[in-house]
Amino acid sequence: MLLAHDPNGIASLRVPSVGEPLRLLVSGCLVGLRCGVDGTDYGLADALGPLLGLPTVNVTSFCPEQHSMGTPRTTPDIHGGDGFDVLDGRARVLDQTGADLTAKMIVGAEAMLALARQRNIELAILTDMSAACGSQVISDGCRLMPERRYQAGVGVATALLVRNGFPVVSQRDHRTLGRLRTFLDPTFVPDSGALDHHQTTWFCSYFRPAG
Repeated sequence: MLLAHDPNGIASLRVPSVGEPLRLLVSGCLVGLRCGVDGTDYGLADALGPLLGLPTVNVTSFCPEQHSMGTPRTTPDIHGGDGFDVLDGRARVLDQTGADLTAKMIVGAEAMLALARQRNIELAILTDMSAACGSQVISDGCRLMPERRYQAGVGVATALLVRNGFPVVSQRDHRTLGRLRTFLDPTFVPDSGALDHHQTTWFCSYFRPAG
């Protein structure tokens, strides 16, 4: 389940407590791990703000790309489909040199799924636009081309998690993350104008051009 696309998604979560916090799986870069292709956290360490520090959440962090390919590494992107297509053999993951990273990306995704099962994860918050963790938008082919192309779709690890029943939301889904924080902390007042990634002007204009 892609949580930002399910209006009842938050309500389906277990009501947590300090003694029994909600078990979250979070992309490593979103907690400040320097696991990006360039050895940084892409500047995303504070992307989720105070949410991860609430006493009613327990955070497990993981980077499927770092697990299977190390850091730093070449840049993987999906060619010919999205993460579901990769899992089903209809698309491949290539780096900017054309090297085939499909098998390694699937290894990383399988390791993330194994960890989610081991930790009894209830929700994953993953980095959008990633070939592994994207849940709203990913690159359509190599992102390092002079004009980067995008597609609405999911990364390889996200696809495997969703296929196995784990709900996923991205760090760009501000409306859903605000609802989640209110669910975890009823004193929090979310921004009434917040949007999820698929509701933004950029998304709508890029994927649904006028006319």
